Amino acid sequence: MTCIVQHRRRGFLLLEMVLALAVFGIAATGFAVALHRMAAVAALAQSELRITRILDSALDETISLPVLEEGSTNSTVGETGIELDTTIELLDEMENEDGQLLQEMYRIEIKARWFENSEWQERIVETWRYGRMYQP
Repeated sequence: MTCIVQHRRRGFLLLEMVLALAVFGIAATGFAVALHRMAAVAALAQSELRITRILDSALDETISLPVLEEGSTNSTVGETGIELDTTIELLDEMENEDGQLLQEMYRIEIKARWFENSEWQERIVETWRYGRMYQP
């Protein structure tokens, strides 16, 4: 009579465990990199939105002045470190589509400068406005 010994396989081999841990490590690393990049993009979008809101607010404030005067002003927005340079300039030679000379037209430019990511950043907005727009 021959005795055949059968061995039942119990558990995993060490090699299978190492391979499973390697695959999990690669997946976890990829997930962590993706989360880091998403956080960086979200921070950039938030920074862009903040600058856009500050520029829009400064432009609205300047446009709504009852009387425009040529010149430049410099201001800092709170403790944000954002510097705003506002320039108001009278345009002499502006014409409409029909070729008529438009008088008392002003160009308003607002330049924002701030230090971010180890370098100076800059954004500029501009518009035109009729000088007597808010006068009776």
